[in-house]
Amino acid sequence: MKTLTENYYFDTAKPNAACKMGVQLTELLLKSDRSIEDVVIICIGTDRSTGDSLGPIVGYKLSKTLHGKNMRKSGITVYGTLASPVHATNLESILSDIYYRHSNPFCIAIDASLGTQGHIGYVTVGTGPLKPGLGVNKQLPDVGDLHITGIVNLSGTNDPMLLQTTRLNIVMELADVIVKGLLYCLDPVNSGLKPHISFFNPIKLSHYFTDRQAD
Repeated sequence: MKTLTENYYFDTAKPNAACKMGVQLTELLLKSDRSIEDVVIICIGTDRSTGDSLGPIVGYKLSKTLHGKNMRKSGITVYGTLASPVHATNLESILSDIYYRHSNPFCIAIDASLGTQGHIGYVTVGTGPLKPGLGVNKQLPDVGDLHITGIVNLSGTNDPMLLQTTRLNIVMELADVIVKGLLYCLDPVNSGLKPHISFFNPIKLSHYFTDRQAD
């Protein structure tokens, strides 16, 4: 990566949020000096708390969309679903298992986060690892080469019920955009969005970047 401090915000209320997120994710993947032949998506959270359920919902939606495909053959593996969540209790063991099963994975970490009032409902995409549990004062290992978060509620309130009282509608809207954005980048055939710009489609990518440079 050129830098570990690149972060981008996408408003899920905007109709083109998923497309913009997918394009930005593609750009970050292309700038990476890591191999992207084996992409591992780690969706962190638990379905026992509404505000912390974003990761498992994203993992569930991705797994359903890719169901029936050989995800390992396509170079995409998803960890963390509603049925098998990745959370604070098992995160370290799951990470150990991932690095045992995958020799050189490119990890994209996904989790819920807290933020300012004006950014609730935004998706963030950034370089470098995710620091799960930071918003709720938990010490957990860093995760990912890139990270995606959905801002589900307000930070700095120290309210222990904050995540439990987060609106499910916000979480679902964030999950929809994150899933569509990921598929737009990683698996355009299943994304449902057009035109498809993916690092698996070098011809369209070359036209895209040529047009960007001309603007």
